[in-house]
Amino acid sequence: MGLMASDAQPLPIRDETIRLGQALKLASLVEDGAMARDVIQDGMVTVNGEVRTQRGAQLHDGDVVEFNGESIVIEAP
Repeated sequence: MGLMASDAQPLPIRDETIRLGQALKLASLVEDGAMARDVIQDGMVTVNGEVRTQRGAQLHDGDVVEFNGESIVIEAP
Protein backbone atom coordinates (compact mmCIF):
# COMPACT_ATOMS: atom_id res chain seq x y z
CA MET A 1 0.00 0.00 0.00
CA GLY A 2 1.24 3.47 -0.81
CA LEU A 3 1.77 6.41 1.47
CA MET A 4 -1.21 8.36 2.70
CA ALA A 5 -1.69 11.99 1.72
CA SER A 6 -0.80 13.04 5.27
CA ASP A 7 2.73 11.69 4.68
CA ALA A 8 3.08 13.51 1.36
CA GLN A 9 5.27 16.57 0.91
CA PRO A 10 3.25 19.58 -0.30
CA LEU A 11 4.08 20.85 -3.80
CA PRO A 12 2.72 24.39 -4.22
CA ILE A 13 2.05 25.33 -7.85
CA ARG A 14 1.33 28.70 -9.49
CA ASP A 15 -1.61 27.66 -11.63
CA GLU A 16 -4.74 25.55 -11.16
CA THR A 17 -3.12 22.52 -12.84
CA ILE A 18 0.32 21.12 -13.61
CA ARG A 19 1.36 18.30 -15.93
CA LEU A 20 2.63 15.11 -14.32
CA GLY A 21 6.11 15.36 -15.86
CA GLN A 22 6.45 18.97 -14.71
CA ALA A 23 5.38 18.07 -11.17
CA LEU A 24 8.05 15.36 -10.93
CA LYS A 25 10.71 17.85 -12.04
CA LEU A 26 9.44 20.65 -9.77
CA ALA A 27 9.53 18.31 -6.78
CA SER A 28 13.08 17.21 -7.74
CA LEU A 29 11.93 13.58 -7.92
CA VAL A 30 13.55 13.30 -11.37
CA GLU A 31 16.55 15.07 -12.89
CA ASP A 32 14.99 16.15 -16.19
CA GLY A 33 12.15 15.74 -18.65
CA ALA A 34 13.68 12.67 -20.26
CA MET A 35 13.84 10.88 -16.92
CA ALA A 36 10.26 11.96 -16.15
CA ARG A 37 9.10 10.54 -19.49
CA ASP A 38 10.88 7.24 -18.90
CA VAL A 39 9.65 6.58 -15.36
CA ILE A 40 6.08 7.60 -16.28
CA GLN A 41 6.01 5.43 -19.42
CA ASP A 42 7.45 2.52 -17.43
CA GLY A 43 4.48 2.68 -15.04
CA MET A 44 6.57 3.69 -12.04
CA VAL A 45 4.42 6.72 -11.07
CA THR A 46 1.00 6.70 -9.44
CA VAL A 47 -1.52 9.51 -9.06
CA ASN A 48 -4.08 9.00 -6.31
CA GLY A 49 -3.06 5.34 -6.16
CA GLU A 50 -3.47 4.62 -9.88
CA VAL A 51 -0.60 4.10 -12.33
CA ARG A 52 -0.45 6.94 -14.86
CA THR A 53 1.53 6.58 -18.07
CA GLN A 54 0.77 9.97 -19.67
CA ARG A 55 3.46 12.57 -18.97
CA GLY A 56 0.98 15.32 -19.91
CA ALA A 57 -1.73 14.16 -17.49
CA GLN A 58 -3.15 17.19 -15.70
CA LEU A 59 -2.85 17.24 -11.92
CA HIS A 60 -5.10 19.30 -9.70
CA ASP A 61 -5.20 20.53 -6.10
CA GLY A 62 -5.09 17.60 -3.69
CA ASP A 63 -3.75 15.02 -6.15
CA VAL A 64 -1.17 12.71 -4.56
CA VAL A 65 1.77 11.62 -6.73
CA GLU A 66 4.00 8.73 -5.67
CA PHE A 67 7.32 7.69 -7.19
CA ASN A 68 10.31 5.78 -5.85
CA GLY A 69 9.08 5.83 -2.24
CA GLU A 70 8.43 9.57 -2.30
CA SER A 71 4.98 11.12 -2.12
CA ILE A 72 3.89 14.67 -2.97
CA VAL A 73 0.50 16.37 -2.83
CA ILE A 74 -0.37 19.13 -5.29
CA GLU A 75 -1.32 22.45 -3.70
CA ALA A 76 -2.92 24.78 -6.23
CA PRO A 77 -3.88 28.39 -5.41
